Amino acid sequence: MRRRTPTAGLALALFAAVTTTLTTTAASAAPAPVSAAPALVAAAPDISVTNVQAHLTQLNTIATNNGGTRRAGSAGYTASVSYVKAKLQAAGYTVTEQYCSACTYPSNNLIAEWPQGPADQVVMFGAHLDSVSAGPGINDNGSGSGTLLENALVLAQQNPSMTKRVRFAWWTDEEQGLNGSEFYVNSLSATQRGYIKGYYNFDMVGSTNGGYFINRLTSTTAAPLKAYWDSLNLQPEENVEGQGRSDDYSFQQAGIPTSGYAAGASARKTSAQATKWGGTANVAYDSCYHRSCDTTSNISATVLNRSADGVAYAIWQLAVGGGTPTNDFSVAVSPTSGSIARGGSTTATVSTATTSGSAQTVSLSATGAPSGVTVSFSPSSVTSGGSATMTVSASATATTGTFTITVTGAGSVTRSAAYTLTVTGTGGCTGGQLIGNSSFESGSAPWTASSGVITNSSSQAARTGSYKAWLDGYGSTHTDTLSQSVSIPAGCSSYTLSFWLHIDSAETTTSVAYDKLTVQVGSTTLATYSNLNKASGYAQRSFNLAAYAGQTVTLKWTGVEDASLQTSFVVDDVTLQVG
Repeated sequence: MRRRTPTAGLALALFAAVTTTLTTTAASAAPAPVSAAPALVAAAPDISVTNVQAHLTQLNTIATNNGGTRRAGSAGYTASVSYVKAKLQAAGYTVTEQYCSACTYPSNNLIAEWPQGPADQVVMFGAHLDSVSAGPGINDNGSGSGTLLENALVLAQQNPSMTKRVRFAWWTDEEQGLNGSEFYVNSLSATQRGYIKGYYNFDMVGSTNGGYFINRLTSTTAAPLKAYWDSLNLQPEENVEGQGRSDDYSFQQAGIPTSGYAAGASARKTSAQATKWGGTANVAYDSCYHRSCDTTSNISATVLNRSADGVAYAIWQLAVGGGTPTNDFSVAVSPTSGSIARGGSTTATVSTATTSGSAQTVSLSATGAPSGVTVSFSPSSVTSGGSATMTVSASATATTGTFTITVTGAGSVTRSAAYTLTVTGTGGCTGGQLIGNSSFESGSAPWTASSGVITNSSSQAARTGSYKAWLDGYGSTHTDTLSQSVSIPAGCSSYTLSFWLHIDSAETTTSVAYDKLTVQVGSTTLATYSNLNKASGYAQRSFNLAAYAGQTVTLKWTGVEDASLQTSFVVDDVTLQVG
């Protein structure tokens, strides 16, 4: 959500919101608030918040790999568009990219239309995909983008009969002034604008201290969004903070009726709201708004889940055909990937769920396994709502590499899920200690470290020998890194990373982490330590790396020190013991 609030045209927007509806007939001039959930035209699906969070993880990784941001026009934004586009195209959407030449940072809007329903009766759902330059923008607005992406994928998977055409949009350059959505609306002819019966915007729908806000709460357009949150007794409020600050404003200006969900930005939660919704009074709804800490940690799964399910409810209310629901089910695999060595095996759980109609018998099968790999299910068929164990086994001569196995459930319809399998060339467990030069006594190799980190300086004692890795300790703004790439074999029963850490600090605070040490495997953070953890002597830290069996990963320690009062992070005797 952008920071500044425009004022021009609000009268037109409010007039449109209370005088138009999502039907082709005229609405009353002052539609009454909806206080109870109307009967569903068809059963709306439950949107998996885990799947939405998986999209947020991907967007966070994209930012990490592209300078820490997904700002419009940046490499991080382009990669975000590619990620969303690939998912939608695979699901069967008609997907177009629209180049916004008038944007502050020229870049592409992404438009995806489900090719069912009348083309002149469109319900549109949008979210901005760009972040500010300061960070990855996972709540603002990966949360809205991921929510719409998962809803789009579920709609495609269920493929219900449609009474209206559903169009999804991911906007660029919102943070610079709603430029992407404004460019899109201005590109439409009057006839094309008339086809859009309602636009719904989702900007920051997972705030950690969030509230439940709806744009134009009492309008007819807002009715399905309000009805769903009313059914949860959430007592939503008008989105006062967000008025005119997100992409719905571009549609309001064109006379298109709008609404949407929001969970709040930098405004503070009131005592009454904290009593009603939980959370902390007099604290911002999102304390990481427009900051680098707007990462996957800056998300309330509860708020995100309620928003995602509310979107599904609105889609089904507004655009899905009625009648007796078709018997249908879903298929999922957990975990979604696995690694085995030749001669080995692994298992996963295949879960099914009845998504509409009645339960039915589902027969399970798999395709896509390489030569020498077999996939079996126990039991081989289940009643939807049940689960089975999938066993994947590789012979001694199985083809090595990474493969996508499609797990299919066949009943009155056919549904599938993907499982990624990696087959490695050797079997059994090659145990032992994998870290090279684990005590730093043999120079720097195979470590990669900032200048001066690996040292025998007597100012900080090693735990054993003379050498250790000493990160920071300068008493000024400074960053040090230490890393080593390690190939972790498959087939072992234990994978334990251990190191000894001494933290010495001149900081006197007992509450503020000024200086930090982050420990990572790949892009995953294992732990973060700070000046608050200072203590005399060394303490051993240990982690289970079984999830990385069969992979080559980089272990990395990053020390970041602020402008004053030194903190030294001293690492010694690093081991990765497998067996």
